[in-house]
Amino acid sequence: MAERALRGSRLGAQSYETDLGVEMAPRQSVTYDCPHNHRFAIPFSLEADVPEVWECTVCGHEALRVDGTRPEPKSGKPARTHWDMLLERRSVTDLEVLLAERLQLLRAAPSPSTSRSQRKSA
Repeated sequence: MAERALRGSRLGAQSYETDLGVEMAPRQSVTYDCPHNHRFAIPFSLEADVPEVWECTVCGHEALRVDGTRPEPKSGKPARTHWDMLLERRSVTDLEVLLAERLQLLRAAPSPSTSRSQRKSA
């Protein structure tokens, strides 16, 4: 039975490729300074657009590139809330009328506790 056993390697356990003839992409090392006096370097490709700001590898705050300037914050649209989208469809007076109708329906409906006790007695 041992003669018929399959032999091989596990999937993904080991690479059979060698580094012969492999040329690494040209790189540059960019240094960043954190406001908490942390300094670190990140390797980038020479072709990459290097960001002016990077997250500090030690504390997580925004670190500025040593030879860079802080970019101006982008002006973005504020997030639309549920209330904003509702006001696009209805006016406040329409909403007040709708609320009054729904409250009237809820007050007129029997409460769940009374309907349960009526079912038990039946």
